[in-house]
Amino acid sequence: MLVYITRRLGGMIPILLVVAVVVFMFLHLIPGDPARIVAGPEATLQDVENTRALLGLDRPLPEQFGHFISGLVHGDLGQSYRTREPVAEMIADRIGPTLELSFLSMVWAVVVGMFFGVVAATKRGKWQDQLTMFFAVTGISMPSFWFGLMLIELFAVQLGWLPSGGNDSIESYILPAITLGSSVAAIIARFTRSSLLETLGEDYVRTARAKGAKEWRVVWLHALRNALLPVVTMTGLQFGFLLGGSVVIEAVFSWPGLGRLLIDAVNMRDYPVIQAEMLLFATQFMLINLFVDVLYALLNPQIRLDS
Repeated sequence: MLVYITRRLGGMIPILLVVAVVVFMFLHLIPGDPARIVAGPEATLQDVENTRALLGLDRPLPEQFGHFISGLVHGDLGQSYRTREPVAEMIADRIGPTLELSFLSMVWAVVVGMFFGVVAATKRGKWQDQLTMFFAVTGISMPSFWFGLMLIELFAVQLGWLPSGGNDSIESYILPAITLGSSVAAIIARFTRSSLLETLGEDYVRTARAKGAKEWRVVWLHALRNALLPVVTMTGLQFGFLLGGSVVIEAVFSWPGLGRLLIDAVNMRDYPVIQAEMLLFATQFMLINLFVDVLYALLNPQIRLDS
């Protein structure tokens, strides 16, 4: 297991290098001059050129890329063009709210999604199954930003029960967490249903029933554990998407996390911040994949990761 984890961690390095190259080249191809934006609308041409030199944007692209990679190797993510603060400190200040929101979203999505997935599987063909799948398809199809705006309109504007944005209180977490986790809950419900239906047809389940085990025991203790294997894989991947997908939700709810930081950085062409966040999202996605693979092996010891 340790060898496998070490090998996977080592394999992340070339992938991150490719991500760094792609992000760097993409940023320098999109329209917009960071020096002009940083210098301000009233800046003269000389001011813009001075700003360009200050930011290092007057150097050849290979030299800029080499400086960027050299900084990464030494753990330096650079300085923000806009605020001149170290990017690492800016990310450290914003990553907490994003992790809190993503974690809460995943918790309720897993609990609700698995519960309704089990209900749909055990009530296959009945109204409970059809109703659950209706809401699951709706949750997957519905744009998250639109769903968030509808929640704000209903619970913040019309009813006044919950705040429409910020993270100043416990109540302020409810609407963005529901919005961010809704599609994940729907996906988990569908996966749990299909996986559990397949498992309930296995011989060992029929054997448990033939021995007189109660149905809830057969479902929750015998079948669900094996049915969870594909669900765990999918859930881990969804958590990775949650962290990256929080960008839109943070904008809708004025959430002070990485998503807001990324949007501000894109608007200001703040290359160091954008590059660092892209690498962070790629890294966390690969680490979550590794965690899921290890958890998969722990749930089913017959799986040999090294092979």
